[in-house]
Amino acid sequence: MNVQPIKQPSAILPLAMSFAALTMVMVHAAIFGVVHEADEGTPAHIFQLLMVAQVPVVAFFAIKWLPRAPGKTLLVLALQLAAALAAIAAVFFLT
Repeated sequence: MNVQPIKQPSAILPLAMSFAALTMVMVHAAIFGVVHEADEGTPAHIFQLLMVAQVPVVAFFAIKWLPRAPGKTLLVLALQLAAALAAIAAVFFLT
């Protein structure tokens, strides 16, 4: 059976959420510059929600697909982790 876990919505959604968070950070920095504000503001809260909302989706993906296709699933999980770390690194280096 040819199993493709990367084509599953539970694999694509966390990637899209990480890239949306990264894009939001980069656009905000490009428009407003790197400004240290007293209040985090709406973009920071949206970023936090996007990052935290990925956790149950990734957990569901791992629980469902690790027993079926462990090798391909670990590659997808590594890709999801790299995307999340890229978004977090952008915040770390721009603040």
